[in-house]
Amino acid sequence: MKMKVILDKKPKNPIIIEGFPGFGLVGTITTEFLIRHLKAKEIGRIRIKEVPPVIAVHEGEAVEPLGIFYDPKTNIVILHALTDVKGIEWALADAICKLAKDLNAKEVISIEGIGSSSERPSSGGNAFFVGDGDHKKLAKTGAKELREGIIMGVSGALLVKRNLKTTFIFAETVNNFPDARASAKIIDVLDKYLGLKIDPKPLIKKAEDFERQLRELMEKTQQSKEQIATKKNLSYLG
Repeated sequence: MKMKVILDKKPKNPIIIEGFPGFGLVGTITTEFLIRHLKAKEIGRIRIKEVPPVIAVHEGEAVEPLGIFYDPKTNIVILHALTDVKGIEWALADAICKLAKDLNAKEVISIEGIGSSSERPSSGGNAFFVGDGDHKKLAKTGAKELREGIIMGVSGALLVKRNLKTTFIFAETVNNFPDARASAKIIDVLDKYLGLKIDPKPLIKKAEDFERQLRELMEKTQQSKEQIATKKNLSYLG
């Protein structure tokens, strides 16, 4: 699988925060909120040959399927995705490791939603952590250490790569239901852990609109990918 990390700027010793589509779109919603709130600017992209060339347009601007953003005030690099990453998880984990090595990153923080037994957790749902971060500091945020569980996707692939400092933060959510409230829980944990001075309340207040916008973008992207696949199949049969 051919993978390439393209950077227009190389910040030194940043913290990298990554979030990809998964349970409740928590990773995508959280990174989108962080980019907007911090006014982070795009500094690069990840190219993986297997990702179809489908580009979403949002508010008049093209949105990279796998974009890399940077906020110099906090020295944080944010990886953001609006495309399904199923089947390319290992390649993405390799790309993150390469990015972390190239930038000499202090820490990689992986954010994700995890399934909940309840129908829909409230904004007070649990957050969990595991990995190499400061456990005492993380515990003070109200998050709980994950002692038993199954971690999938890019986070699962990263967890077995022990050549970089990686912290994993999860929030309870419901699969296939965009959950900005779970994302707000992670924002609260990140705020306390990193001292970002971010208020998650606007995310909760605008949860429904935020969820709808991202769901529509993701659906349009998926529809375009399916159309491309259909055209390819027809060309083989024609």
